[in-house]
Amino acid sequence: MQDFKQRLMPDGYFRQEELNFGDCDCRKRARVAALLSRVGAFAGYDYDARGLTHDKLRAMREVFLVSRVAMRIHRCPMAGDVLDITTWENGARGAHMQRVFEMADQTGTLCVSIRSDWILVDPETWRILRPASFKAKPLTVCPKPIDCPEPVKIQLPREGLEDLGQRPVRWSDLDGNGHIYSGKYGDIVWDCLPAEFQDRTPREFFIQYSREATLGQTLRLTGHRDGDDYHVEGTGPDGVCFTALCRF
Repeated sequence: MQDFKQRLMPDGYFRQEELNFGDCDCRKRARVAALLSRVGAFAGYDYDARGLTHDKLRAMREVFLVSRVAMRIHRCPMAGDVLDITTWENGARGAHMQRVFEMADQTGTLCVSIRSDWILVDPETWRILRPASFKAKPLTVCPKPIDCPEPVKIQLPREGLEDLGQRPVRWSDLDGNGHIYSGKYGDIVWDCLPAEFQDRTPREFFIQYSREATLGQTLRLTGHRDGDDYHVEGTGPDGVCFTALCRF
């Protein structure tokens, strides 16, 4: 068994991971859902290594919720690739705290760059907190440029919309908080894409999380195509849950 490296740095966290068949599609390419899942996982690894576990942050009434993600795929990782994944905090922008990521293969080739925006909330009242109120540690800033666009507010155009059907929220979608795991939305998007897009690797992917979706709810999925761009939006009983933009 290969001994994978990990390292905590003053301003970041590094860990190697191998992509297995379960992370990949039928062409053995990393699924967007698998890459999105690393966003939440590596944010947790970083803080866990600093002694700031989810339980400790919850006791401090300071927890993070991912709000927006932007991803640029330079070379799509494949099944069996061992990735060097590094994450850094990247300061604050308005109400958001940013975390960035790079994923490189064992030749040093950059495969994926990611920027993610997070909101800080009080888990007892669910009130959004300003980044300046974060007490657990001083925020740091990424020491290098990240080759990825900023996360943006995504709005579905109101004309030329396509009905992509409905998607029930299933038991296997849920995470430990009782709602759809943030990474799972990548699979939801790909399952409802028109066939001509499903087999293509996106060069960029954006997603905005607006509302939690829970067991027993059904998402109504709507799409919009604009050349090589395709939007997908999922709406639940209380409003929009997510909006995504795939750029091919």
